[in-house]
Amino acid sequence: QVQLMESGGGPAQAGGHLKLSCVLSLSSRKWCMGWFRQVPGKAREGVALIGPDGWRSYADSVKGRSAISKDIDKNTLYLDMNSLKPEDSAMYYCAAQDALPICIVGGLTDADFSYWGQGTLVTVSS
Repeated sequence: QVQLMESGGGPAQAGGHLKLSCVLSLSSRKWCMGWFRQVPGKAREGVALIGPDGWRSYADSVKGRSAISKDIDKNTLYLDMNSLKPEDSAMYYCAAQDALPICIVGGLTDADFSYWGQGTLVTVSS
């Protein structure tokens, strides 16, 4: 069973920065990995994905303000979030899945991922 553990969430000011981390219990060389977020009453939405080849994609809402990266040697996924907005407030989840034909935000939903972390809460105040 693959385990994922997020960290790095917390309170932040609008315009500020947070860096989320997700440690995976197994090697991630062939996986599509990424970050989703969810607010109460809404569906979980894809924020950023990174494929096994390193290709990155982002939701329009965070494009230009966020950067997803991975450290294969450390089995760790990151999400750098800059210029934070109150609407970025959500529970952030990391997810991983292997053997996906694509790894692009908008091309996948949360149902395509089998492995999830427990979430880390981000709260941005204005």
